[in-house]
Amino acid sequence: MLAATPATRVYKDLLVGNESHDDAAVYRLNDTQALVATTDFFTPIVDDPYDFGRIAATNALSDVYAMGGRPIMALALLGVPLGKLPTEVVQRIVAGGHAVCEAAGVPIAGGHSVDTPEPLYGLVALGLVDPRKVKRNDRAQAGDVLILGKGLGVGIMGAALKKGELRDKAYQQMVESATRLNTPGIRLAEMAGVHALTDVTGYGLLGHLLEICRGSKLAARVVFDAVPVLAAARHLAEAGYATGASDRNWTSFGSQVELPTDWPGWRQKLLTDPQTSGGLLVACDAASAPAVLELFKAEGFRQATQIGTLEAGTPRVVVS
Repeated sequence: MLAATPATRVYKDLLVGNESHDDAAVYRLNDTQALVATTDFFTPIVDDPYDFGRIAATNALSDVYAMGGRPIMALALLGVPLGKLPTEVVQRIVAGGHAVCEAAGVPIAGGHSVDTPEPLYGLVALGLVDPRKVKRNDRAQAGDVLILGKGLGVGIMGAALKKGELRDKAYQQMVESATRLNTPGIRLAEMAGVHALTDVTGYGLLGHLLEICRGSKLAARVVFDAVPVLAAARHLAEAGYATGASDRNWTSFGSQVELPTDWPGWRQKLLTDPQTSGGLLVACDAASAPAVLELFKAEGFRQATQIGTLEAGTPRVVVS
């Protein structure tokens, strides 16, 4: 909707706006600094208010990292159904957000709260990046390899949670993934061989990869068996758990995806599974791939894996 808003003036220092459907806006302040600005908030995806606050804050900060930026400040966005939610619950949501921002070295310097029908929480997140090192999602090159930083499956695990069928160990795995800050983005900005960067969120792996393909005018090839999946999520996917958003995603962009014939449906749903605070998706030249993977592993992203390649061709994704 916002992308369709007509532009009335050209701002030469607005380096990234709506045109590329990128993760955040970027505005040049001077020759060595650009401001990265983004916002994200949503209703609870878990029952524990502290975990909800942590996940929402991590998700919001992720878009700064996905541009190659370093977060510097945040503002809290809080929606509370007045008179229906205990004060202690609201305090726990806010405390969860503060804990994540403190871990990121980011002050929550203020914010805004409103009366809403159901709880909402998130952040306005601000960061800095060298304008010469901004990582957009539309600068990939033919021959690049694709590296995914986190395992898929958060949406599927959330669907099982809503039905009361997610075991404690699987819940902890989901929360651990969704609250792991995408800090490798800061150092990825320093790598000239990293050409494009985004994070996998609501459109699932295929949707966000297609954004790279469309913006860069390239085709992608993905090897399904190479795609990292959270351990509990694969079993749940095979058992039929999925979100409605997965089907909506496929309806939206499935015409640009080629899947093997006679594939089980759960594989398609896994690749379109909406991720909350998902992993970074990197397009880099082959020579840089070992260093990118080493960076992810050094920062605790054990599932980071090379999942495919980019090539010249009509924007699409071919999965084998």
